[in-house]
Amino acid sequence: MALYEHVLLARQDVSAQQVEALVEQYKGIIEANGGSVPKIEYWGVKSLGYRIKKNRKAHYSLLNIDAPSAAVLEMERQMRINEDVLRFLTIRVEELEEGQSAMLQKRDRDDRGERGDRFERGGDRFDRGPRRDRPRREDEAGEAVAGEA
Repeated sequence: MALYEHVLLARQDVSAQQVEALVEQYKGIIEANGGSVPKIEYWGVKSLGYRIKKNRKAHYSLLNIDAPSAAVLEMERQMRINEDVLRFLTIRVEELEEGQSAMLQKRDRDDRGERGDRFERGGDRFDRGPRRDRPRREDEAGEAVAGEA
């Protein structure tokens, strides 16, 4: 059997529970046709790059699929019929990714605040604080440098 990564975009109007039910429905189609879905990831609601069917956001889900091509074709046919599915993309891969996908790793990193901690200090790495708190520069003769009074 072939290995696939499948990403599904559902309308933002539906709840997360409805998206889970939708994914379970498609998982059932794959399993009924002789395949398996070893991993399902829900990525949450994300902004779209452009409007799709008047939607600016969508629920994203990833399915790793190990199934014959007929099962995947049947699942895609069912997705075209469903109005809650905005877009989907199925890609055949050589091997399935173990562990979390890059999207979930990115979300975990953002939750920890690795990128935002320098802004919590009140400035970026080049900020040296207010000018009046720093000592004045002096030239070799001991006089203040021009422009600093």
